Amino acid sequence: MKENKEGSHKNIWYGAGRQRIEIPKTVLKSKVQNNLLLSHLHICSIGYYPKAKDHFTFRKKGLPENFLFYCVDGHGWYELDNQRYEVRPNEFFILPQNKAHAYGSSDDHPWTIYWIHFGGAALGELNKIQAVEKHFKPTYIKNSEEIISIFNKIYKTLQLGYSIDNLLFANMCLSQFLTMFVYNFRHFESTATEKLDCVDNAILYMREHINENIPLSELSKHYNYSVSRFSNLFKKKTGYAPIDYFLQMKMQKACQQLDFTNQSVKEVAFSMGFDDPYYFSKRFRNIIGVSPKKYRLLKKSE
Repeated sequence: MKENKEGSHKNIWYGAGRQRIEIPKTVLKSKVQNNLLLSHLHICSIGYYPKAKDHFTFRKKGLPENFLFYCVDGHGWYELDNQRYEVRPNEFFILPQNKAHAYGSSDDHPWTIYWIHFGGAALGELNKIQAVEKHFKPTYIKNSEEIISIFNKIYKTLQLGYSIDNLLFANMCLSQFLTMFVYNFRHFESTATEKLDCVDNAILYMREHINENIPLSELSKHYNYSVSRFSNLFKKKTGYAPIDYFLQMKMQKACQQLDFTNQSVKEVAFSMGFDDPYYFSKRFRNIIGVSPKKYRLLKKSE
């Protein structure tokens, strides 16, 4: 067991099949932190530990980066915010930056894990996103060869050294890699409908009824919430009030009709559920920035 002066300690695992790359701090400082494309979110280290018996780490002050674990086999555990969580196959979790934590492999069925440390200037904002924050707890994820494929692309690229092209490629892949975890339900649509919360379901409902007028009272009643409770949940997740969000979706669809059909502005307004074309034009201008007529003229001139 190795312990440092800050009281953190770990049992470093050196078993067969172990893979690990840690990008040197000199590279992070000279090539990553000064590059606008890399500095906001970037890989710090990456690894794969198969059947990692006796793997254990405790960090009293956490890390300056986030840490994503993906368990594909076996069992393990971790502690965060004075809570202990058990981790099973096909589950992942994220440890947020600068928080005390501990984690370890099961003695009887040691875990096999893919893991990645990632940091950057945008990390604080990233961790405030509800979709990220909820994965501080273990989350089941459908087993995916695509996830492992992206991991391998990142790893093999970094094995070739730290040229700017390699760093750019690996870190662009990082965004896709994280997206497949954080928004996994959107990637695997076959399981989406049964796992979506009321806000995601409401957005799908809006899309299916894009040509209609849906009162807020009807939306909230549809999901058994009061208007105020539903509105608060919706705005917390999306940053918009429900009807404002629905109007944005309508205007996106209206833009497509102005782009790809010969319908008049009046006809587009009616097709989007507006009885008053002038009111439609006013809302269109508020959201898109120009009137429907000017939008069509601008697009034709491009």
